[in-house]
Amino acid sequence: MVTLVLPRLVSFEGAGRRSASVVERNAATLRSAYWLVMASGLLEPVLYLFSIGVGVGTLVGDLTLPDGRVVTYAAFVAPAMLASSAMAGALSETTFNFFGKMKFMKLYDGMLATPVRPIEIALGELAWAMIRGNIYAAAFLILMVVMDLTTPARALAALAGAILVGFAFGAAGMALSTFMRSWQDFDLVASVQFTLFLFSGTFVPAEAYPSVLRWLVEATPLYRSVDLIRAITTGGVGWLQLIDIAYLLVVVTIGLIVAGRRMEKLLCK
Repeated sequence: MVTLVLPRLVSFEGAGRRSASVVERNAATLRSAYWLVMASGLLEPVLYLFSIGVGVGTLVGDLTLPDGRVVTYAAFVAPAMLASSAMAGALSETTFNFFGKMKFMKLYDGMLATPVRPIEIALGELAWAMIRGNIYAAAFLILMVVMDLTTPARALAALAGAILVGFAFGAAGMALSTFMRSWQDFDLVASVQFTLFLFSGTFVPAEAYPSVLRWLVEATPLYRSVDLIRAITTGGVGWLQLIDIAYLLVVVTIGLIVAGRRMEKLLCK
């Protein structure tokens, strides 16, 4: 029994160490301009929160959620901004940056000359993307607590939810990037991302849409992310959040499998 289990443990440990080396490489090449890009990524959801959540919220007033709870419009919009921010941070790292490293810098070709495998590169890049997404999420949650839009305990739980959201979109973005042929293909990614941002229960409840469009909205990954985080921050967690979590875990799994296999096919010719 020991002889069967020990090699597996050593293998997993080695894979984790090799994936961590990808993260260390990215951290070692940081430039000051990178932090400015990150700051701009955090500023966008904050501006949306104040302009729409607070500004337009004074005209909208309170909203009644499907379970009957009444919340302010700012409290309704804020978790959607958090989910969108987690999505944007993860996609930025795993689409444009990942594609550039793979197609133009040929960075991963050099990595594969070492014991690092394609799936370990994918895991390392996803972990690096999560660092960026988690910084966004933590800073935004602090702002939500300061504005009394949620409690500190709920903010901690929402951070875990935002991490899962980042993993889901990071894995999906990485998988999509392996199919991209040129930078122009990312125009479609940006269009889809903006469409999700507008129509995922972000600014209005999904119940406000016509029935056909509502079911389409509720099937999108960002809606499931918004629904999960909104339930946490407003204190309305129920069995539906199990569906949200299961959905996002499936996205993570499929994304990593596709990214690993596609990278192996593209880089190990």
